[in-house]
Amino acid sequence: MNISVSTRWRAVPLALLCALGAAGLSACLSESQADTTVAVAKPAAPVDPLVVRPSAALVPRMKEAQVALTPVTEPLQVAARIDFDEQTVARIGAAVTGRITELHALPGQSVRAGQVLAQLHSAELAAAQLALLKANAQREMAAKAVERARMLLASDVIGSAELQRRENELSVAEIERRAAADTLRVMGVPPQAKVDGVINSSSSIVSTTSGVLVERRVNRGQVVQPADVLFTVADLSNVWVVAQVPEAESARVRAGQAVRVSIPSNGMEPLEGRIDWVGDTVNPETRTVTVRTELPNPKRLLKPEMLATMAIEPLPVPRLVVPSAAVVREDNADHVFVRQGPAGTYRLTRVQLGDEVGGLRVVQGGLQGGESIVVEGSFHLNNERKQTGVEG
Repeated sequence: MNISVSTRWRAVPLALLCALGAAGLSACLSESQADTTVAVAKPAAPVDPLVVRPSAALVPRMKEAQVALTPVTEPLQVAARIDFDEQTVARIGAAVTGRITELHALPGQSVRAGQVLAQLHSAELAAAQLALLKANAQREMAAKAVERARMLLASDVIGSAELQRRENELSVAEIERRAAADTLRVMGVPPQAKVDGVINSSSSIVSTTSGVLVERRVNRGQVVQPADVLFTVADLSNVWVVAQVPEAESARVRAGQAVRVSIPSNGMEPLEGRIDWVGDTVNPETRTVTVRTELPNPKRLLKPEMLATMAIEPLPVPRLVVPSAAVVREDNADHVFVRQGPAGTYRLTRVQLGDEVGGLRVVQGGLQGGESIVVEGSFHLNNERKQTGVEG
């Protein structure tokens, strides 16, 4: 009996110890879980690497400006070509149908007005001369008949009606003679030339202007027609530069605007000029408007059909712009610092910009207008942003 009581009391402290141990372990686990809960509930705030707050030393060196619309003259570059000055070019052909017998000029040769370029033989010319000879003979006969009629009328041999009939025949003969002479004049026979009864079937093709023979389209023995262009003579001391402006940009182009013409093939420095003429119609196939400028060509280095580029200084148009000094080049892209509210922080914002025009860059994307950006001190502000990132 004593033994069982003793055993029971020894068992009580053991159970109590186990209970107390379990309670302590539970308390330890609860405290550990509480600490873990607190640590998860309070994470560290992330830092935006693109946002920076300038230091007190940098703030006085910074300047801000608002992104707004500004009239900008954006250069307009269009394809162009060198062409003849059409006011000084002559396309020369034969005045009568015939066969070429002689050629007296070669391409590239300088010619003067009135110089013979070729000779041809023409049966048509011979027939026209024969018609003039007949008309002259008829006119002389009609004139003599009128003289005899006047003498007979004075002697009362004929009446006045007969004289009037013969005078009418003289008038018709005179008209036919003039028509035959005009036909020869069109065929290249000068008005002062006298037909002495000898028919000459040879005709000369002469230059109508002074310049350079730039093209010859005929060979000896070839039969030609009056509609054929046989020679092209041009004065190359001045040339035209003709360009095609897209229809969408045509409203920005006016006569008198300055242009710069570049000819890559001959290595010349760009030439300055002004637009002389803007076309009044749109090419329905290319949807372009033709513009033209005239350039001096004293050394004949500008050759017709050369390809060129015409840079036009068009009328200014309103564009969103940022100063070039505000642009920061980062990761091979353009950025600007945009103010983030009144907190005094700035965010590095990526933008798409056009080429520089007068110290300004045209905004093509990334800004809507109205933003306040850093226009002075951007470089130093970006350095502070990078340094802050490294230290963080």
